[in-house]
Amino acid sequence: QLQLVESGGGLVQPGGSLRLSCVASGFNLDYYTIGWFRQAPGKEREGVSCISRSGVSTNYADSVKGRFAISRDNAKNTVYLQMNNLKPTDTAVYYCAADLLLTSVQAMCAVTQGHNYRGQGTQVTVSS
Repeated sequence: QLQLVESGGGLVQPGGSLRLSCVASGFNLDYYTIGWFRQAPGKEREGVSCISRSGVSTNYADSVKGRFAISRDNAKNTVYLQMNNLKPTDTAVYYCAADLLLTSVQAMCAVTQGHNYRGQGTQVTVSS
């Protein structure tokens, strides 16, 4: 079965950290640009961070710059999102998506739907 599966979400206090994982099964992530997106209740989905096929190029939303870090391990078919200094405004469902055609990380983060694959999401709640 071709799918992306996210994990690592949960409840964390403000200032805490989480690391999200996105694992691909049934296909090779090497050929895909990957993005992390989030959607909070009543808000539109937004691109959080994206990474190129090689991992050399990355892109971050202004709201997470300096706090989040995206990385990928193609040998493990996995992409990570390290989230530090979390804020209540980071509360959302986080999704990863893979796109075969979009090679620009800026474009990948700007396009919030219609990718080749998207996971079911993992809930991140930041609250005291």
